[in-house]
Amino acid sequence: MPQSVDRALDLLDAVAGSAGPVTAKALARRTGCGLSTVYELLGALTARGHVVRTAGGYTLGYRVPSLHRAFQRQMRMDDEVHGLLLSARRAVGADTYFSTYRDGGIAVLAGTSASVPATGGFGVGQDCDGHATAHGKMLLSALPRAARLRYLAGTGMRAITPRTITSPELLDQELRRVRRDGVAVEIEECAPGVACVAVPVPSAGGGPMTAVSAALPLEDFHRHRRELTETLRHVAAEAGKLAARQCAGGPPAH
Repeated sequence: MPQSVDRALDLLDAVAGSAGPVTAKALARRTGCGLSTVYELLGALTARGHVVRTAGGYTLGYRVPSLHRAFQRQMRMDDEVHGLLLSARRAVGADTYFSTYRDGGIAVLAGTSASVPATGGFGVGQDCDGHATAHGKMLLSALPRAARLRYLAGTGMRAITPRTITSPELLDQELRRVRRDGVAVEIEECAPGVACVAVPVPSAGGGPMTAVSAALPLEDFHRHRRELTETLRHVAAEAGKLAARQCAGGPPAH
């Protein structure tokens, strides 16, 4: 990759990772670029709408939401899938997510949560801790072992909590259970006091592997595990039907 493109993407990532507006000088320190180079690249990013200059510094620009919408469109995410996630959240009171494995990576494409989620929630975007999440386990369980090991070698298996599985051999045992039961569960492997459940979405037309999942406080999980799993299976089945219609070029259901 040309160095200027690499640096521009580093700047965009740095702006995205900031809690608020960030100055060019701060971006230069974070990325290790010279200040004049940073100003030049920020000018190009601003001209294309990827960042915006404000009184306090640089923030993400108007082009970013449109890129995300285009990504969701290519991944066959639409309002109907969001509606399914919202219905599941209302039914079981749990934060719900739609995730995928594609091109060697795992990503959360959409999620619904309370304004202040009790579980901490997952962010929409790349998930580099698939070994510790229910949706990650579900997606990894469907991969050939060689592909799974490539993913784990790339992301590592960091110990997020004392209960996180950090051994490929132990994870293989867990994933065999996931394939047998058709459901993945993690209990306090990703966050203390939180449990997650995931089920697969039926694949359509050779599309990417996807899963729906839910995260909730541990005490609620023990009370509602069966109801939660059945609700997720229903959501997954409906999401599979939507994907099948879209692959066939049919209209959305009303």
